[in-house]
Amino acid sequence: MNFLAHLYLSGNRPKIMVGNFIGDFVKGRNPQERYEPEIAAGIELHRAIDHFTDTHEVVKLSKNRLRPKYRHYSGVIIDMFYDHFLAKNWNLYSSESLFDFAQRSYQLIEEHDSILPEKVKYLMPYMTKGNWLLNYSQLEGLSRALNGMTKRSTYDSKMNESIAELQANYLDFENEFTAFFPELNQYCKDQIIKIYPLL
Repeated sequence: MNFLAHLYLSGNRPKIMVGNFIGDFVKGRNPQERYEPEIAAGIELHRAIDHFTDTHEVVKLSKNRLRPKYRHYSGVIIDMFYDHFLAKNWNLYSSESLFDFAQRSYQLIEEHDSILPEKVKYLMPYMTKGNWLLNYSQLEGLSRALNGMTKRSTYDSKMNESIAELQANYLDFENEFTAFFPELNQYCKDQIIKIYPLL
């Protein structure tokens, strides 16, 4: 899952949202040694989400459709595709508008600027200016995001070309997301319930 899903799956707990958002950019096994408990819990939740997603049989179906061409980038691409489907169908998962959720999320992240990893600080102006979280809902916005990721890739990932695979297999990818996401959502709710008594 990508930025939008990680924020949404944080259970509307602000500091867990921040930790979950920055999770990809924090290395090391013990984030609680560097961050306050709720931020560290968000980082741990991010890692749990990634493991749950990467090992799920439905997600493997999506990735395998891309693997012959995109190899290990297939997982990154599927994360983006699934954020697209979450944004597109946002009203099924939240009573708050996607626009309002996105603006609230940007403000929350910026309020925690002092603890953000440098790569996140670099990324945030582009994210807010381009309103990535909202624009994931449109294929044009998703295509721009994939183009940006291709430019930042060390190797020739061809991620920018994957929008063609999405269009060609749109219903298959969407059906897989629809089958998978409620399970992930419930998993995260259960994890947050386990986390909070320990904070």
